[in-house]
Amino acid sequence: MTARRIAAAACLAATVAAVFLPGRWYLLMWVPFAAGAYLVCRLDRRAALVLVLLGGAALPLAAAIEPPNSSDDMYRYVWDGRVQRAGIDPYRFPPSAPELTGLRDGFLWPDASNWCVPSGCTRINRPDVPTIYPPVAEALFAAVPPGNRERPMQLTMAAFAFGTAALLWYALRRLGRDPRRAVLWAWCPLVALEAGNNAHVDVVAVGVAAGALFVLARARTRRAAALGGLLLGLAVATKLTPALLGPAVLRRRPVTVMVAAAGAVAAVYLPHVLAAGPAVLGYLPGYLHEEGYANGSRFALLSLLLPSAVVAPAAVLLLVVAALHTLRTSDPDRPWRGAAVMVAAALLVTAPAYPWYSMLLVMLIAYGAPAEWLVLALAGTFTQLSSDLGLATSTVQRAGYGLALLVIVAGIGSRHASRRAAPPDRPVAADRRPRAASRGARLRTPMDL
Repeated sequence: MTARRIAAAACLAATVAAVFLPGRWYLLMWVPFAAGAYLVCRLDRRAALVLVLLGGAALPLAAAIEPPNSSDDMYRYVWDGRVQRAGIDPYRFPPSAPELTGLRDGFLWPDASNWCVPSGCTRINRPDVPTIYPPVAEALFAAVPPGNRERPMQLTMAAFAFGTAALLWYALRRLGRDPRRAVLWAWCPLVALEAGNNAHVDVVAVGVAAGALFVLARARTRRAAALGGLLLGLAVATKLTPALLGPAVLRRRPVTVMVAAAGAVAAVYLPHVLAAGPAVLGYLPGYLHEEGYANGSRFALLSLLLPSAVVAPAAVLLLVVAALHTLRTSDPDRPWRGAAVMVAAALLVTAPAYPWYSMLLVMLIAYGAPAEWLVLALAGTFTQLSSDLGLATSTVQRAGYGLALLVIVAGIGSRHASRRAAPPDRPVAADRRPRAASRGARLRTPMDL
């Protein structure tokens, strides 16, 4: 056991060291991560807890040492926070508006940058359009203290990554599952880089969504269901992607959950609607058009197989089918599996070049979805690094997500074959163990990833 602890700690050290590798070499982080996660899941719980929390803190903090290197979204966060602290609703004006001239400084508005408009050059992406971020995200941006350039926002998101790791350990233990699975989130390279370095607000939405799943998996009263729905609504009002969890959590008290979630979203939007009217939609419609959702160019795998005229309708149809399947089959006591199906379907259909969209899936995998589905997160990272690899983005998208689809299908087939071949008296798998028999049990067998 001591040798296994040392090996796991060495894997963590190697993963932390790999944070400082340049560009495409980030992919190497996944090797010690995979080995380390395997080892941690075979340690005693006390040692595993120490390593999970140590990695959950060290990795995003190490990533936060350098300024963002693959996304400039964080600069919009800093700007939106500054605008709100000046008493201006963030949905009213784009950054280039003359009304906001007095808020500009040399940090966000340097002499030269990738984004230049008639009013000057800036680090803020799309400075001529209003913000796209929902109200809970905007409230967080305003709450992050100003100063020291990028660091406050990076440290804030790193803290949320660590907090989510701690929450997952606690939730898994209370749900009677193996808490060592939290390592799949805490040590994941994608989480460290996108939370600690690029400071994406997705980590906040995912953390709140993780809390919602924990509450809803245990909800036996209307009050508990309402609390879970409230948390889910706040997650959606941080970043829209947690809405994908909806079909998986509506098998128990659906009206209560939906009303609570919708009420939370309405409550946080109301002050901004009163202040800015329809402008609260921000740049969302334009962003969807820019990203190719309307003409179908966004759907890399489908556009390879179907005529361009039917790609967008086919994408919608596939997501509707996935939602209906999830709604019909999801286990209310274990909603993460159904939710993972929905999120994985969305990732495969849209094939995003933005790896931070996969953070939601990483959290669901830590809860109990198949571990091999992490290939979708790796595909997103691979796609983002296409220019560093000297390859066309569309080529990398199709190769990465196509391979991920094959791995997922192979995993489903393998599990189905194993279940059919299992003898009648085979013990029930940990994921299917009755709640009453498993709650609070100390799991001493290796975790089934």
